[in-house]
Amino acid sequence: MARTLTHELSAHVGETVTIEGWLHKKRLLGGLNFITLRDRGGLAQTKIDNKDELEKLRGLQVGTVLALTGTVVADERAPGGAELHDVSVSVLVPVTDEPPIEIDKPLDHKSENLDTLFEHRVLGLRNLQETAIFKIQAAVKEAARVYLRGQDFTEFNSPKLLPGATEGGAEVFRLDYFGKEATLAQSAQFYKQIMVGVFERAFEINPTYRAEPSATTRHMTEFIHIDAEMGFTNFDELLNTVGGLIKSVTESVWQTNEADLKKWNAQPVVLPESIPRLGLEQVHELYTKATGESTLGEKDLRPDEERWITEYAKKNLGSEAVFVTEWPVSEMKFYHKKSEENPDFAERADLIFRGVEIATISMRENRYDVLLEQLRTIAGGDPDAEGFKYYLQAFKYGLPAHGGFGMGLERLTQKIIGLANVKEASLFPRDINRLNP
Repeated sequence: MARTLTHELSAHVGETVTIEGWLHKKRLLGGLNFITLRDRGGLAQTKIDNKDELEKLRGLQVGTVLALTGTVVADERAPGGAELHDVSVSVLVPVTDEPPIEIDKPLDHKSENLDTLFEHRVLGLRNLQETAIFKIQAAVKEAARVYLRGQDFTEFNSPKLLPGATEGGAEVFRLDYFGKEATLAQSAQFYKQIMVGVFERAFEINPTYRAEPSATTRHMTEFIHIDAEMGFTNFDELLNTVGGLIKSVTESVWQTNEADLKKWNAQPVVLPESIPRLGLEQVHELYTKATGESTLGEKDLRPDEERWITEYAKKNLGSEAVFVTEWPVSEMKFYHKKSEENPDFAERADLIFRGVEIATISMRENRYDVLLEQLRTIAGGDPDAEGFKYYLQAFKYGLPAHGGFGMGLERLTQKIIGLANVKEASLFPRDINRLNP
C-alpha cells in the first residue's frame, strides 16, 4: 500500500491507508490507547484497540520508526481533523533506550538552559516547535533568493579557504594548508566585488567564519551570510534595494509560514515602503536626550542604542527597521568609499532590525589608484600580496561604481521569530565554547 502523509489523512476519510514515521508520543489509558506518529507532514493520532497490536509497542520508546495501517476517521479533536482507527502496527526500527529529553512538548529556551538545549540538539530538533524555526529559516533564505533574482542578481559560490586575513583584523581562523598558512573566509567580500565585473549584480548565501572571542547573544563563530553586490549604482539605490529585500522577505515568510511563526507567538513585522534613515550622530542625540546617558561623539552604536532606536522608529516612524548612516571615515574599511558630498563620512549604513544590527551596507571605492592608496594607509596592506593582487586585478581592468551588503541569516531569522539568542536560530551553533554536536 502506498504511503500516505499525516497531513493528507483528512482527504482519505473512510479509506484504509498506511502512514510511516516516528513514534512521537504514547498515551496508554487502559481501554483507550493512542499513539502519535510524526512524519514530514506533521502529526497523526492513531487509536489502537487490538491488544496484540498494542503488545508490539511494549518497551519501545519515542523515536521508534513505525508503519501504521488503519481506517481514516474524521475527528476535529485530532491533529489535521482525522485519525486512524483499527490500526495494525509494523515496527520498522525499534528504539528501546529512553531519550534524554522529551520532544512532545515545548523545550525550554531560557538562557540558563541553552547549553542543555544544544547538548541534546540532535533529538531536540525533532520537536515540532524547534523544527518550525528552521522551516522559517529555509523560507527566509528562499525569499531572499527570489527577491534578488527578481532584481537581476546572479547567484555564485566563493571559496572559503583563503591565503590570508585579506580584510584585516585578527578575527580569523588560521590553518595549515599543505605547508602554507590559510584562513577561513571572514566574508565573500572580495569575490562578490570581483563578480560585479562578471555579472554586474551577484549574490551568495554561504557560511562565514569569525574568530571573535565573544560570548554574547548576537555572536557566533560560524554563521550564514546573505552577501550581495551590485554595479552601476549609487548609495540611495543600494539602500532602497536592501530595504526592498527585508520588506519582501518578511512579508513572504508570513505568507508561507504563518502557522510555524504562530508556534513561537511571533508578531508580524511592521515596515513602511521606505525604511527610514538616521545619521549616527542623530541617533546618539536622540538616545542621549531620551535616556540621559550620553553617547555623543561615539563612533559606533551601543547594543542598548540599537534596541532603543528601533523602538523609537516603530513608535515614531512606523518601522521596526532603520538605516543608520553617516559613519565617520576613521571607522571605514579600506574598500569603502568616502562620501563626495561630505568627505568626513563613508558611504555606509547599518541596518538595525528589531534591536540588532543585521546588515552592513556600503558603496565601494572603485577607482584603482584611490583603492591602492586606501589599502596601504588604512589596512597597511601590500598590493602584491597573494590576498590582494587578484582582487586588485578586477579594479585595474575596470569596475563601475558599486556597492553591496552582508546580512546575517540567523540574526534575520531570530528577529522575525522573536528569539532571544541568535544561537537558537542555528541548527548546530558554534561559539567560543561549543564545537559539538
